[in-house]
Amino acid sequence: MEDLSLSCSCGQIQAVIRAGSAGRGTRLSCYCNDCQAFAHFLGRAGEILDAHGGSDIYQISPAQLQFTRGIEQLACVRLRPNGLLRWYAGCCKTPFGNTMPTPNIPFAGMVTSCIQRRGGVSLDSLIGPPGKGVYGRFAKGDRSAVNAYDSAPLAMIVSTLGKVLWRRLRGDHRRSPLFDKRSGEPAAVPLVLDEQALQRIERLRDGSRSG
Repeated sequence: MEDLSLSCSCGQIQAVIRAGSAGRGTRLSCYCNDCQAFAHFLGRAGEILDAHGGSDIYQISPAQLQFTRGIEQLACVRLRPNGLLRWYAGCCKTPFGNTMPTPNIPFAGMVTSCIQRRGGVSLDSLIGPPGKGVYGRFAKGDRSAVNAYDSAPLAMIVSTLGKVLWRRLRGDHRRSPLFDKRSGEPAAVPLVLDEQALQRIERLRDGSRSG
């Protein structure tokens, strides 16, 4: 597997997912309410979500990330005070992905729309085809057409935890560019939505399900 180039839509933020010895990540679609709400928060639901409300996600170690330009433009939001950190370009609202609120859990779910494809190369050839998705019970429209589990199955959770543990053992939690190496604080101050703002986004999300 080769390194992957990332960019926001206006080009101010450039980054790379380093392949190295980490190998290929895990690709799947997530249909959960919060991933859908994040797309609506950015005002880019039509670009990010598929016809059933799924976000195409590529799960990697954050230690594989390297920002080569514009990291000062990076922003993040928490839909709730205890929610995930959801990273995006403050300059143009391009989504990058989500992490836990602490670097101690080395896990990043990258939104694949920021992965650059040149020369007609397909995303499948770069990172492999998506596996069965998760949280299909929140999908829009005809759920029988969605290749996803209703939630996240135990076997998938155990597999992910195993990968996270291995990454910690090799020190990946100390090499995330999304957190300050000394303090452990996020590289951008999270915007925590208040209840009114969250309800407005949830109305947008739930209104789109009637389509």
